[in-house]
Amino acid sequence: QVQLVEFGGGLVQAGGSLRLSCTASGAIFVINDMGWYRQAPGKQRELVAVISSGGNTNYADSVKGRFTISRDDAKNTVYLQMNSLKPEDTAIYYCNAQGLTIPTRTAFDSWGQGTQVTVSS
Repeated sequence: QVQLVEFGGGLVQAGGSLRLSCTASGAIFVINDMGWYRQAPGKQRELVAVISSGGNTNYADSVKGRFTISRDDAKNTVYLQMNSLKPEDTAIYYCNAQGLTIPTRTAFDSWGQGTQVTVSS
């Protein structure tokens, strides 16, 4: 069982910044991809950014140049630095991690509980 806990959501004015963090805990052997997704009211959940164990990153077109994903493997933590926030970034942000558990090397695909980000105009 692998649990993810997110921190850092809140209310910010347009043009402002927020930093989200997400820490994984439990029976972790290795974490491969870690990512952030978001879901706005009435919309489907969408990918925001993902980072591989090798540090390769991928971003949604809508956040390129404004958001930066990073990870600290020693802490099993992934971060999302969000700059130049826009009202359309308002959503619940979810953390995701995929990897293998101990001792059986079973694959896991875990989600955090979500954190609300609200950007006012």
